[in-house]
Amino acid sequence: MTHAYGQRSGVRYMTGGLKVYYVPWRALIMQNTLPTFYFTLPIVRTILVRERISVVHGHQAFSTLCHEALMHARTMGYKTVFTDHSLYGFADVGSIHMNKVLQFTLADIDQAICVSHTSKENTVLRSGIPPEKVFVVPNAVDTAMFTPSPNRLSCDEIVIVVISRLVYRKGADLLVEVIPEVCRLFPNVRFIVGGDGPKRVRLEEMREKYSLQDRVEMLGAVQHAHVRSVLISGHIFLNSSLTEAFCIAILEAASCGLLTVSTRVGGVPEVLPDDMIVLAEPAPSDMVRAVKKAIDMLPYIDPHAMHLRMKSLYSWHDVARRTEIVYDHALHSSNKNLLERLPRYLRCGAWAGKLFCLVMLVNFLLWRFLELWQPVESIEEVPDITFPLQNDELMHDSAEVL
Repeated sequence: MTHAYGQRSGVRYMTGGLKVYYVPWRALIMQNTLPTFYFTLPIVRTILVRERISVVHGHQAFSTLCHEALMHARTMGYKTVFTDHSLYGFADVGSIHMNKVLQFTLADIDQAICVSHTSKENTVLRSGIPPEKVFVVPNAVDTAMFTPSPNRLSCDEIVIVVISRLVYRKGADLLVEVIPEVCRLFPNVRFIVGGDGPKRVRLEEMREKYSLQDRVEMLGAVQHAHVRSVLISGHIFLNSSLTEAFCIAILEAASCGLLTVSTRVGGVPEVLPDDMIVLAEPAPSDMVRAVKKAIDMLPYIDPHAMHLRMKSLYSWHDVARRTEIVYDHALHSSNKNLLERLPRYLRCGAWAGKLFCLVMLVNFLLWRFLELWQPVESIEEVPDITFPLQNDELMHDSAEVL
């Protein structure tokens, strides 16, 4: 279940029978809908009842739809799981606000998932959730999609690839200082920068200032389907993030056989073995040192051997298996009524705790009203659709239900 994307609204069946509800709410900012608290309850309730849902799994701390769906699901007695994909601080206004919202959502969650051990520590500190409720399930990469170039690239000209959103959090300002220095030290190095964002202007200005138009190629936004073709044109992948819970881009680059240079932040040190990545502090001088070390390592790097190692290290099948274990834990957690659950919210703060209790009480009353106004028996359950495996055309086409 997600919000509408452009003209994509309603119910759609995707490849393999995946069913997606595009709820007709438009994104307000950063792909998030306007917080409504209770207005989403009727449609969330209808979907949960129609689809005979057992577990509600919400993703991302900044998703308003996620927080509201989990709140409604707990009110209705469903088991809930939350996955946090990002790291947040404790000092700035935005982080303080989001940490309080996260504390409210996770106060009554059954289980939680984080993508790295650093992310788990961050989530536990921000929300106060008991650590034993939090599982670490890393992301993965489709190694069949990200394969090395059939022909080994010559090291006469070394190509460093950067694919990232060009924003402050992704270290775009670091790139502005690192790229000119690397180009000065290594005349045979060329950069390919893929991605777009507000910091792209700074990179363009840097390229003009140091006359690096022939050595720094700016691709702009790169569609995910074209990421591999960009990666296999380089030798080194450069990640300059200032905060990162995991970083799938590093996995994709390593699967394509690229040696990675990255900032030592967040969960990045957990992603790859030491011989596949060179870590540096998020400072220009240390980043340049790491790039120099990576260039020296290039003759000993075998892209195809690296790809085979990635194939054994990361698999979405393994992620699915581990996530299913989390669902089993959630389903076997104890059932508590509203009065037994309210003390969990009271522990969220002297004033916030009382406010959270009030929010849940109002939500409970609205749900009971909906139970009377539209009884569960009047909501038609959706029959399961079985897709025949031999019908490839049906499996690969999407159908839209209006």
